[in-house]
Amino acid sequence: MASPVDARVREILAVYTGDGIDVAHLLCDRHPTDDVALTFVDADRSVRRVTYGELAESSKRVAAILAARGVGRGSRVATLMGKSPELLAVVLGIWRLGAVYAPLFTAFAEAAVSSRLADADVAVVIADDDQAHKVPDGPWELVVNVAEATDGSLAELIEAVSAGHVAEQTSVAVSGEGPLVHMFTSGTTGKPKGVVHPVRYVAGWQSYLEFGLGVDAESVFWCGADPGWAYGLYTAIVAPLASGVTTILTRGGFSPQATWSVLQDLRVTDYAAAPTVYRGLLTSKETAPRGLSLKRLSSAGEPLTPEVNEWALRELGLQVHDHYGQTELGMPIGYPHHQLLERPVLAGAMGVSLPGWQMTVLRTDTDTLADVDEVGQLAVDISASEFMTFTGYADNAEATAKRFRGDRRYFVTGDIATIDADGVIRFSSRDDDVILMAGYRIGPFDIESVLLTHSAVAECAVIAAPDRVRGEVVEAFVVLASSWTADEVATKSELQQWVKTHYAAHAYPRQVHLVPALPKTPSGKIQRAELRKQRREQATESSSS
Repeated sequence: MASPVDARVREILAVYTGDGIDVAHLLCDRHPTDDVALTFVDADRSVRRVTYGELAESSKRVAAILAARGVGRGSRVATLMGKSPELLAVVLGIWRLGAVYAPLFTAFAEAAVSSRLADADVAVVIADDDQAHKVPDGPWELVVNVAEATDGSLAELIEAVSAGHVAEQTSVAVSGEGPLVHMFTSGTTGKPKGVVHPVRYVAGWQSYLEFGLGVDAESVFWCGADPGWAYGLYTAIVAPLASGVTTILTRGGFSPQATWSVLQDLRVTDYAAAPTVYRGLLTSKETAPRGLSLKRLSSAGEPLTPEVNEWALRELGLQVHDHYGQTELGMPIGYPHHQLLERPVLAGAMGVSLPGWQMTVLRTDTDTLADVDEVGQLAVDISASEFMTFTGYADNAEATAKRFRGDRRYFVTGDIATIDADGVIRFSSRDDDVILMAGYRIGPFDIESVLLTHSAVAECAVIAAPDRVRGEVVEAFVVLASSWTADEVATKSELQQWVKTHYAAHAYPRQVHLVPALPKTPSGKIQRAELRKQRREQATESSSS
């Protein structure tokens, strides 16, 4: 007999499997019209609430606009928009037509926007007024989103759609295997690769909201991630709409003061954000206000280093549950918040396979399973993972072939990890982040975790740097905490000794570089590959001089 969790997984999957699936109905129209779909906090902290009924009407108007421009089933429509009620209306309007959504992050420069529009074969781009200049001329049509109804703007076009036309607007039914979203990997190790997920992909995110994040009908839920990226799109928009849970979006970027204010004013119970957000709160002079309603904290995007939970437990009385995912997969690993699945959070561990997923570790050089606690390739066992929908990168057979092993039974994530007898997975590094020094395989995450426990360190990144004798050595790039006052030489020496004392003598950073900032992707992930490139170039220059 299936467990309640397994039964619920199959129940969710059934909703998004088969033919005749009305995405707009599942994400909006089936919910009570007076229920609040979105709580939007503007830059001036004013609050606007949008009901499912209002979202249904606005998204039908958007669908009518797009249909008049030739958008239909399978067409790609992109957005270059910040967090706003209009964004939800546009995304849902795209899916009403059976079209495919192509999200773009507003921090992208023109070149990044242009390449993604071309690679996805986009028909229409909807961009905020302050983003429209990044959209180059091309085979796509540009619609600008501004508050005022100027000629040809999204607001003007929406107003022009008659009430009768809205009433007549019907949704296009699609297959569970039909394309829903066309997005791209972050491109930290090469050109971004296209990932097209089907409608059935929504099931995994609805399950993640329920089991991974523990969100239920009583929750006040806020995901702080940007919807221009996979985690923000699915966790802040798609999963809440699928579940009928009110989501919160806030205008603008992260600031400790604004974050504490929203958490307090809206009485948020469930909060999800990147580790960099928690570290920003940790190092800020702004302290947590009293009387917060927080019950559950979650993190994704980068490994969660131990000092975050030391702070969260001390200041908030809660632990942050680390969760792991990829654009290709969704969220297959984490410490679940659901009461049927909760387990003690272990420092430095990613968690366990979440419902609907079976994660494993393969030996580095074969397709056989690694032993318990043996370092190897983190992989999805596709045969036992009901939420797995990824079958390959768009128009990139070579990249696809590198990710599937064992006659396509396994998908390798590109991460190095271990798994213990209890199924707890511990992240070591990205495949290309591994440091091979004098026969040792060293994962930078362990060293970074130790460095971040030192009061001098606000942020850090550890990489492999070329060395004539050892092949590679450990080097650290450190952003100092604003309160740290010791001189540079003493600080570097102290941090080296700190790693020797608190981790391992052989793994201390041979050089510590004190830097004002670390290179990051627009989504906030540290670009260790860029740091490695810089050090290789410096080594080449030194050897040739």
